[in-house]
Amino acid sequence: MNGLQLIATGGALPGRTVTNEELSRTVDTSDEWITTRTGIRARHWCTEEESAATLAITAAEQALERSGLSPQDIACCVCATLSAPDATPSVACQVQRALGLPENRPALDVNAACSGFIYGTAVARGLMATLGGRYALVVGCEALSRLMDQTDRSTCVLFGDGAGAAIFELCDAPFAITLGARGDEAIHAGGPCRTGSAPISMDGRAVFRFAVDALPRCLHAVLDETQLALDDVDWVVCHQANSRIIDHCVKALHADAAKFYKNMDRHGNTSAASIPVALNEMAEAGLLKAGQKVSCIGFGGGLTWGGMLVTYSPLRHG
Repeated sequence: MNGLQLIATGGALPGRTVTNEELSRTVDTSDEWITTRTGIRARHWCTEEESAATLAITAAEQALERSGLSPQDIACCVCATLSAPDATPSVACQVQRALGLPENRPALDVNAACSGFIYGTAVARGLMATLGGRYALVVGCEALSRLMDQTDRSTCVLFGDGAGAAIFELCDAPFAITLGARGDEAIHAGGPCRTGSAPISMDGRAVFRFAVDALPRCLHAVLDETQLALDDVDWVVCHQANSRIIDHCVKALHADAAKFYKNMDRHGNTSAASIPVALNEMAEAGLLKAGQKVSCIGFGGGLTWGGMLVTYSPLRHG
């Protein structure tokens, strides 16, 4: 068995909702300016008591409960984030402790920015292939509001906080994954070695050019590997960075726009959380149905990219 199927999802959003109109009172922007350029109308920011770790725990608990599995069934826990509240213990270790996952199971964070959930899924698959086990917990979580200059209108209007979790089963279902990185600072956030921990900065035009190339390339890669056509795929869930990026690629691919799920209008760009938050939202709304094939495409800081194709098979365990 070398494939994965998605059997359960979970999600968590912070308690504070920030609208474009609210931002327009503190920075030189407007709802029209933000919406026409990004498709974003609102985003969620953490309250003082919330963090990427608390959101991850909530999302993971929900996914585990929905799966019908016990903590002992989980072979590994991988969290994707660039905004962990602590250098150590990792968010994954905090999730492991909160959920009561066995101590003899690996738990670690990965940082591939907006492609992190895809990278995390690949890591989880590799861990199970190496160490054994059948079920993996993968979480994407961010508190990007803690990394922003909230007076910089070029970035503060874009990013939001949130967490999404997924439980995957190792199986023989159709599955494909592709990953890559360019090593580019078009998106940058300083760490503790930088004076003042420099906030997120971004070359928007460079990122747009990168994204509209990476998205179709990743999609074609996973379709080629599974020998499927786009018509065989029920949903395409892209990183929710900017509606114009997705619209551009839909037009270039001559694709059905209805297959490309969007929720950036409500959540903004939540980096590693955006794909699993979308998957959970779709599952809760009944849009995801058993047996459907979903292609997930990530692209972002690094510059990294990743794509996968997975089947949704809820509650198939035993």
